Amino acid sequence: MAHTAVERNQKKYGTFNYIIRAKLFKGLKDGSMNIRTIFDDEKIKLQTGQICNYCGSNKNLALDHIFPRKLGGKDDAENLIFACRSCNSSKGKKDLMEWMNYRDEFLPLMIIRRYLKLTFAYCSKKDLLDKSVEEIMEMKLPFKLEYIPTNYPLPNELKLNAE
Repeated sequence: MAHTAVERNQKKYGTFNYIIRAKLFKGLKDGSMNIRTIFDDEKIKLQTGQICNYCGSNKNLALDHIFPRKLGGKDDAENLIFACRSCNSSKGKKDLMEWMNYRDEFLPLMIIRRYLKLTFAYCSKKDLLDKSVEEIMEMKLPFKLEYIPTNYPLPNELKLNAE
């Protein structure tokens, strides 16, 4: 939904964006649709090369856990991305979306998309998709639902390139 809105240079979500979200949600719930695999994201990661996925720097790179190990994140390739030591240190053991909120920066959509795919995969695996938001907020999870963005800045307001 956000990806399409940013691609179309929209100032706010429109009916088309909500239709995309509703169809995807319905399709995911009934099994008629699937989220593009993390394999697609891995291809993009390889094509992008070794750069910080947060700021774009190619200096002093380390691997960062999208879901911090402290919160239950795994050492799986899907959960690892490159980050410069400065961003990695700044993020520390914070949830990625919490860190984004703390910095008041909107991360590249690819990173947010990956975070959401990991969140969905986790919830699907743990049979949490039918739980209420309130129930999920009370659980100890490797992500913090309250920080998942529900809106996005205009493309010319983005501090980081969304590609």
